[in-house]
Amino acid sequence: MNNAVDLHVHSTFSDGTYTPKELVALAAAKELRAMALTDHDTVAGVPEALAAASAYPKLEILPGVELSCEYEGKEVHMLGLLIDPADQTLQIHLKEFQDGRNNRNRKMVELLAEHGLAIDYEDLLAENPDCVITRANIARYLVEHQLVTDRNTVFAKYLGDHCCCFVPRKKISPTDAIGLIHQAGGLAFLAHPILYHFSDNALDTLVQKLCDAGLDGIEAIYSTYHAVDERNIKELARRHHLLLSGGSDFHGENKPKIQLGTGLGRMYVPYELVEKMRALNP
Repeated sequence: MNNAVDLHVHSTFSDGTYTPKELVALAAAKELRAMALTDHDTVAGVPEALAAASAYPKLEILPGVELSCEYEGKEVHMLGLLIDPADQTLQIHLKEFQDGRNNRNRKMVELLAEHGLAIDYEDLLAENPDCVITRANIARYLVEHQLVTDRNTVFAKYLGDHCCCFVPRKKISPTDAIGLIHQAGGLAFLAHPILYHFSDNALDTLVQKLCDAGLDGIEAIYSTYHAVDERNIKELARRHHLLLSGGSDFHGENKPKIQLGTGLGRMYVPYELVEKMRALNP
């Protein structure tokens, strides 16, 4: 049996291109032992994933979420794994996050129109039913409607951080995110820390602050990590007595080089990480 898992996966309920049901079928086809659905600021796709998994008894689904946070002016992400997606406090906060995203999206659409890229906002919603609209959805709309040639151009000229049509949005602190994840009965992990480009000292300081707030683990295995990155994060986790997690950050066609379960081709996340999580959070 394949002992691999993927604990960082996105569906059409945020900015992925596979439905939760399709993700479950793909994970089963790849013979993964477990998969965590971790959409951005929503758990709306988790029930569909859990229901779909009933057809694949060898595949375990971990309910999850990826929360967007801000730390010293930089965006960082927290992963919640093994959460209760029905937790009312979590649901209330996620609704607030989604309302903030909606307001932000409308403002970005208005700015795009001012720059000659007219989007029908209701049409955008209709083409992305029942999901959290992100910049990736807007970029796909612009490309599919032939308003911009490709996705990279959208982000380079219009929607990338600090570009002319970019609108920041309110985020919670990572320590508040840890509390929210724990409230929902889950384990809190700092997602893909290498991507934040902190110095070693700055990252260690952040991790210590998060540990003081109850951080459970850190994403030590990730699609784009080099071998030295993985070693360094595992050592950081060891020093702070943290659990390890890992995942591809699969988004389907929105990140076409990243494959479910294997990332760029060599990623391997062992099932024993899930066993250690369940030992702490049965």
